[in-house]
Amino acid sequence: MGVAVPDSPDDGPSSVDLRTDVAHSARVYDYLLGGKDNYKADRKAAEDVVKVAPYMRTSVRANRNFMVRVARYLAAERGIRQFLDIGTGLPTSPNLHEVVQKVDPSCRVVYVDNDPIVLVHARALLTSTPEGRSRYIDADVSDPESILAAPEVRETLDLSRPVGLCLIAVLHFLHDEAKAHGIVESLLEPLASGSFLALSTIAIDSAPKQVGTAIKEYNARGIHSKARTKADIEGFFKGLELIEPGVTPVHHWRPDDEARKIDDSQVSMYGGLAIKR
Repeated sequence: MGVAVPDSPDDGPSSVDLRTDVAHSARVYDYLLGGKDNYKADRKAAEDVVKVAPYMRTSVRANRNFMVRVARYLAAERGIRQFLDIGTGLPTSPNLHEVVQKVDPSCRVVYVDNDPIVLVHARALLTSTPEGRSRYIDADVSDPESILAAPEVRETLDLSRPVGLCLIAVLHFLHDEAKAHGIVESLLEPLASGSFLALSTIAIDSAPKQVGTAIKEYNARGIHSKARTKADIEGFFKGLELIEPGVTPVHHWRPDDEARKIDDSQVSMYGGLAIKR
């Protein structure tokens, strides 16, 4: 059932309107991961979804661990030293910068999200090693030009060198296919050859009825989400070279011991990693 949590997070300035009476995707996700930065409305929404999709906690944890494995792979095996993480969500250790800076303390990370509560916690908790850099910007994935033009991005990342672009558990909030593809293409376009795209999103393939019901529960609470087929997800990597094993349930992507223990019926997130040549 996750950890016991109070009716409000421990910290965060009162000047930020968190709308604690309305469930929010980042806080629901935090609760499903066992976090404490959520409210009664978020917990109620999460439990309602779990009633129709009992696998949900396992699925979101598998997705989080997918991010960790991808980040470690990029830093340790591909030599990537700078990352742009869009749709960061609430800080949950290990965060991306912690993973990659453990490989090389000089790694640089820019986190992007447009949620007030994420902004509060990210600026307080996403602190870099002295050798590297960790920045957070308040921006929306639907406006890639603003993200790429942000001073924090330009000051932190050298776009003439390879970047690890991470879109983890964010594309299901983009319903229009043409717009979603345009956003991914716009984010990739200025990145140097040798950059990588890592993404994960909700897939309908594993259990269409169950996933469809869970999506309806989210949508009924104002958390508008969309499930895609594996083929749809593969389309976001068009023009890139997919890294083995390609687009797959997230626990199948270069699994560690923990991922190997997960039953396929417990995961509705698919993900992949590809290189820009």
